[in-house]
Amino acid sequence: MKLLTEEKHELNGLTVHTIQTAKYKTNTLILKLNSPLREDTVTLRALLPYVLQSATASYPSTTKLRTYLDDLYGATLQVDLLKKGEWHDMTFRIDVANEAYLKDTTPLLKEALVLLGDILLKPALENNVFLPNVVEQEKRSLRQRIQAVFDDKMRYSNLRLVEEMCKGEPYHLHVNGRVEDIDAITPASLYEYYQSVLEEDSLHLYIIGDINKEEVLGSVKQVFTLPAKRTRQYRGEPTQKNIEKVNEVIEKQDIKQGKLNIGYRTNIVYGDPEYFALQVFNGVFGGFSHSKLFINVREKASLAYYAASRVESHKGLLMVMSGIDAKNYEQAVKIINEQMEAMKKGDFTEQELEQTKAVIHNQILETIDTARGLVEVLYHNELASTTISIEDYLQGIKAVTKEEVIAAAKKIEQDTIYFLRGMGGEE
Repeated sequence: MKLLTEEKHELNGLTVHTIQTAKYKTNTLILKLNSPLREDTVTLRALLPYVLQSATASYPSTTKLRTYLDDLYGATLQVDLLKKGEWHDMTFRIDVANEAYLKDTTPLLKEALVLLGDILLKPALENNVFLPNVVEQEKRSLRQRIQAVFDDKMRYSNLRLVEEMCKGEPYHLHVNGRVEDIDAITPASLYEYYQSVLEEDSLHLYIIGDINKEEVLGSVKQVFTLPAKRTRQYRGEPTQKNIEKVNEVIEKQDIKQGKLNIGYRTNIVYGDPEYFALQVFNGVFGGFSHSKLFINVREKASLAYYAASRVESHKGLLMVMSGIDAKNYEQAVKIINEQMEAMKKGDFTEQELEQTKAVIHNQILETIDTARGLVEVLYHNELASTTISIEDYLQGIKAVTKEEVIAAAKKIEQDTIYFLRGMGGEE
């Protein structure tokens, strides 16, 4: 059974994805702007979506914009930044009630589309640059978001692992940019960068809900008029790294619980034939509560407060994250390494394999149960220039064999061990 139908349309320099479904009571608009991660623009890009969502020419203050959203039957507007492989994504999302369920005849979807178009193309300006007070306010907020990562040692240790493992690669850059860049950003420099975004970014607009496709596409044509000459930026080929020696980094801070993070190169990315086997590998290895890391490092050996792994699908990385006491560092590394070797030798059962496949299957179905999750799943195809339907994905997971999991495991290479520990001796 086909779970949904996604149709793609090229309009005015924009790729429009329509998904007609009566599954949701709201209609959702998700606009994704995609560009390669770059050191000279990463902080500008981290600031830009928050400035754009603060005010438009029609609603030149945050209060006026939010009041208008309330008038659209409590529509919601959210922005987000994501790092997918060596791409840096800005996302704008508007959820609006489906007027079919209301007595009022206000064309809510069209009005939400107009608002989204205004946020992108008609920002509030003063002397042909962004409003200085808005830019200053959002610079303060960005500084706080960057600082919040340093205060959250679990997130901080993952950030540091990536910085150490991917030195010299765009992926080492943080999604929120760099705090040392913030002061130099002005309303004029940010507006100049914004104009280059309109000319160079890849733009994808997802429209999901119980919609009339022709009406929606007509509205998009009217609302979104992008610069005529658009030159798409292309990311280079993913960095291939020859690992001669595992990089070990130990950092000390005034903390009680140590953070042990280990990074691996999987040499497999989304769209590769081995990708489904890699997902199943991760589920057996460290992705779930029945996984080897959870059972052997946390439960049996009582070495970790938490122990898990995750895959970065577009960069080809596997990250192990665990919280341990400093005195257990060497033993924890040893047991984690043993779990990886067990996977490479095929030391796991068919039952573990089937259990993992079932959990992944349910996870995908749960993810696509929301419009936001559905778009995140479909958007992988745009980043990887491939076309794997959700049905193909589910079937791909189901068909994975034990031999394929072992073959995927054998491609994985340990790159960096990062340990954040307390200042004391053994503790």
